[in-house]
Amino acid sequence: MALTIYGIFASRAVRPLWTAEELGVPYTHVPTPYQGGATRTPEFLALNPNGHIPVLVDERPEGRVVVWESMACALYLARHHGNGDGSDIAPATAAEDAEALRWALWAVTELEADALCVLMHRLGLPPERRDADKLAAAEKRLRVPLRVLDDHLAAAAARGHDYLAGARFTVADLCVACVANWARPSQELMHSFEHVHAWLQRCHARPAYQRLKAAAKTQG
Repeated sequence: MALTIYGIFASRAVRPLWTAEELGVPYTHVPTPYQGGATRTPEFLALNPNGHIPVLVDERPEGRVVVWESMACALYLARHHGNGDGSDIAPATAAEDAEALRWALWAVTELEADALCVLMHRLGLPPERRDADKLAAAEKRLRVPLRVLDDHLAAAAARGHDYLAGARFTVADLCVACVANWARPSQELMHSFEHVHAWLQRCHARPAYQRLKAAAKTQG
């Protein structure tokens, strides 16, 4: 079997890249930026007609499997390349699988748009293109889902658990942390939701994430 992941660290492709690193799955990384036309070539569009990264190609004994959409890629890797016995980030029970599914989809529907707005209007865009009104509105809206997440983490902590689905880091944490991380430039939000902030720090301190981050710096 051979696994290939198209995308770059500074994009939604970090989700399957981080998942593969956590699982210790050998893979080939094809750095494919989302700008400059790399995702509009006939070869790439044959993999993902939407013209977006990431794309995951899994060459299996029964045939090639192509997955796009970042959360789908991460969840696919956990389900089909994880051990499923609690020894890695893959769900080990139906309950853990449900946590991974619901939190991953929740992150996309409840967090992603406003978290990305915070990232862009605090760090990503040139200062002259940042919009204080858009930023303030996004941060205000984020208080609702971040309260949900913070309350869940607080309840988990009361049971002695540090992560979304239990005592260990799972793909549920990975999927949500990749999105919530975009809101970290807002010190006001991080101070308001201390459980979220501490959890994000735990997640992103993991060796697998740090390896990816270091590799991305060497690639320029």
